Amino acid sequence: MRNQVQLITYPDRLAGDLPGLVRMLGDGGALGGLFGGVHVLPFFRAIDGADAGFDPIDHREVDPRIGSWADIAELGGPLEVCADLIVNHVSDSSPWFLDVVKEGDASPYAGMFLTFDRVFPQGATEAELLRIYRPRPGLPFTVKQVAGRPRLMWTTFTGNQIDLDVNHPAAWEYLTGVLAQMQAHGVACVRLDAVGYAVKTPGSSSFMTDETLAFVRELTSEAGSRGLEVLVEVHSHYSSQLEIAARVDLVYDFALPPLVLHAIHRGDVEPLLGWLAIRPENCVTVLDTHDGIGIVDVGPDPTDHSRPGLLTQAQLGDLVDDIHHASRGVSLRATGAAARNLDLYQVNCTWYDALGRDDARMVASRLLQLLVPGVPQVYYVGLLAGGNDVALLQATGNGRDVNRHYYAADEVEAALRRPVVRALLAAVRLRNEHPAFGGSFTGTAGERPGSLRLEWTAGPDRVLLETVPGQGLFELTWTADGGTRSVGDVRELADLAEG
Repeated sequence: MRNQVQLITYPDRLAGDLPGLVRMLGDGGALGGLFGGVHVLPFFRAIDGADAGFDPIDHREVDPRIGSWADIAELGGPLEVCADLIVNHVSDSSPWFLDVVKEGDASPYAGMFLTFDRVFPQGATEAELLRIYRPRPGLPFTVKQVAGRPRLMWTTFTGNQIDLDVNHPAAWEYLTGVLAQMQAHGVACVRLDAVGYAVKTPGSSSFMTDETLAFVRELTSEAGSRGLEVLVEVHSHYSSQLEIAARVDLVYDFALPPLVLHAIHRGDVEPLLGWLAIRPENCVTVLDTHDGIGIVDVGPDPTDHSRPGLLTQAQLGDLVDDIHHASRGVSLRATGAAARNLDLYQVNCTWYDALGRDDARMVASRLLQLLVPGVPQVYYVGLLAGGNDVALLQATGNGRDVNRHYYAADEVEAALRRPVVRALLAAVRLRNEHPAFGGSFTGTAGERPGSLRLEWTAGPDRVLLETVPGQGLFELTWTADGGTRSVGDVRELADLAEG
């Protein structure tokens, strides 16, 4: 990936549709020239299914309501485009599954989908079933009528998302067909969505097993043969990121967001410093994404609680409570019944609301992300310092929608005039353009209690961030033509956006 900031956005929630996104990110657009790449969240048929596009009917096809493959190719002219390869499942309305529903075992696609008895032909004990790891309550099975009789289909996420048998030739042909379509239309990077669940192995957790890693390696090799980089999405114990990073091009640093929030809300930077010392080098960094704020990534191993996390159980509990308090209870409402569970998978909340809508903390946290090594991705709601969308949450009943606002054009224009947003844009431009970010990095504790000192140097070029996250204090210093520049508050940084 290009060593520049990337945008994460839905195809329809920031600029209306893909042609609108092309205009917004192109020359003369509201965000023209700001990013080096864009991760366009699922644009496949259909974008409004059970899981906001992550349950494709056919993700070789662009949903015609929001654009075409030609728009993706046009985006890929000036920008690196990242797209999702949804590995684990397809919609129960996909033509392949509908053929199986009609024809049963006579369908040529019958082996493409996982049933309970395909994985457990001799049945399963209670202990075996309870060992299966799933990011939802309950067991991962849904009864579907197949050729006139009920079958127990494997459904890791929702009953509308039917899991693939990724080792079956028909499933492999489907996945490689998607890769071919992406390659043909200028996609540079594929994000392997939910790949940790893709291989089911009897007697195991069926999550991030040796068999899973072997499949990831095989799929990465296939993508690489087509000139596509691979970004792996796995929410799990931090050791999983360390292990999988050696096998793929890029992994997410999902531990960073909760550790930054812990530093901000508790004034404790030690867990973050500890992670900076061991994290993999080939990271994509995020603070907020289309999903909630991950908690599992810094907690104990969800498949083996004897393995501690980067935060203790008590610290995790405090972190969750801090987010709920900062968001005035909206995140508690959006996260639902699991909101106070220490085995919590994620908290549904915008990043801005997780910080209590504090502009200084918003900018300080983004500066932390931009200076930590890796390719930064910035979610569209976070870029515009967006708050929780309670109306959308009420309308859909989907907790994640609190952080998935549909922006009208006038809302974007208004947001871009706010000092906090102008400061964020200025920080992104500095990260993209300053030559020091091609050099070497050091990250240490600062002189003040609870402070951090992050620095990049390349010959005479230098960028230094000194921050006290718990107080929202920062000083950003960098070399520039004619000397050294420094800013120490949101307004000063925002003023750079005018220059």
